[in-house]
Amino acid sequence: MTVALTETAPAPRLWGYSLFGGLLAMAGLPIYIHAPHFYVSEYAVSLAALGTVLFVLRGIDFLQDPALGWLAERLGAVRGQAVAVTVVLMAAAMLMLFAIPPLFAPLAWFAVSLVLLFSCYSFLTICFYATGTARGDAMGAGGHVRLAGWRETGALLGVCLAAAAPVALESVMPAPFTGFALGFLLVAAVAALAMRAEWPRFGAPVDGAAGLPMRAVFADPTARRLLLIALVNATPVAITSTLFLFYAESVLLAEGWEGALLILLFLSAAASAPLWARLAQAYGAKTALLSGMVMAALSFAFVVTLGPGDLVLFALICVISGAGIGADLTLLPAIFARRMADISPDAAKGFGLWAFVTKATLALAAVMVFPALEWSGFEAGPDNDPTALTTLILLYAALPSALKAVAIALLALTPLKESQ
Repeated sequence: MTVALTETAPAPRLWGYSLFGGLLAMAGLPIYIHAPHFYVSEYAVSLAALGTVLFVLRGIDFLQDPALGWLAERLGAVRGQAVAVTVVLMAAAMLMLFAIPPLFAPLAWFAVSLVLLFSCYSFLTICFYATGTARGDAMGAGGHVRLAGWRETGALLGVCLAAAAPVALESVMPAPFTGFALGFLLVAAVAALAMRAEWPRFGAPVDGAAGLPMRAVFADPTARRLLLIALVNATPVAITSTLFLFYAESVLLAEGWEGALLILLFLSAAASAPLWARLAQAYGAKTALLSGMVMAALSFAFVVTLGPGDLVLFALICVISGAGIGADLTLLPAIFARRMADISPDAAKGFGLWAFVTKATLALAAVMVFPALEWSGFEAGPDNDPTALTTLILLYAALPSALKAVAIALLALTPLKESQ
């Protein structure tokens, strides 16, 4: 397939990329923040069972995500219609997950809802980032970083909204997660309209070209290394996000402050995204990304020293580490997009792998931490023995810090063009 944007095409609606990036972000990381806590609290599902389901679902993704990339390549002129249908299905899955009481066993309902939700998420992510690759090429020098600044800032704002909304809604409505799911439906409609003109820019398949084969991504040493870095670097964020509500509730005893702390963390990330984009343009994407990763790792290492009532110190750590997350989510996708453009003008399969890696980190987080928490005797709430609390603290702070150090080393040893 040839992915081309004509020279006479109208200027991109970069705010549309922000809105659609925000929509996808709402369906990604925040689900791992809220869904386990929601199903444990509302339906008494065990943490170990939830972790196992989340991990098994990634096995489905391993099989289907490359197929979704293949499908995205071949949709051509009807890709816009396919995206619209998928957005509707994703909104329906969100309603199933949070707004509709389980019609059968809660764990099975949880699994079915997430299969539908994340299948839609994968397809939309592939189309969205591949479109962004083509658009970034057409924007000329610095186009990928500029577009990434808009796209990932929107994504971070989407994470902020989705992370904080259910907690904030608890004070104004009896069913806050129903309100969140309905709000997601509204955002989905607006975002789909904002991006509707960009999908046709892909063009139709030319001469039956097969596009970028997945093996070409794995054959490229830089692409392989970037996928590995993405896996190792995103896993700490996945772990801390998955355990955030449990940590705030059980260690900090911050009942009522969880929403404010989540907002602070992700707003800091969103606010920093334009700054990281400028730093990348001035000093190179790799240099800027390494700076953000080191800042996040050093700040978050202090979490192991906190205890009940240390809200001010934890808030400060949220600001600093959140800014580091902003570098991760803004610059690493831009670096990968640039590499995909160097390999082939059609990056759909490359971003099929990227979507899989992104979700795999969340599954790895769940399967690593939830069984360990359950085996330690941890239960949701403020009443836990020292062993359970120590386990939670080590999983929430020490493990992510160690993984972040590995990611920093991998990136430092990876040769990249600083013009990315």
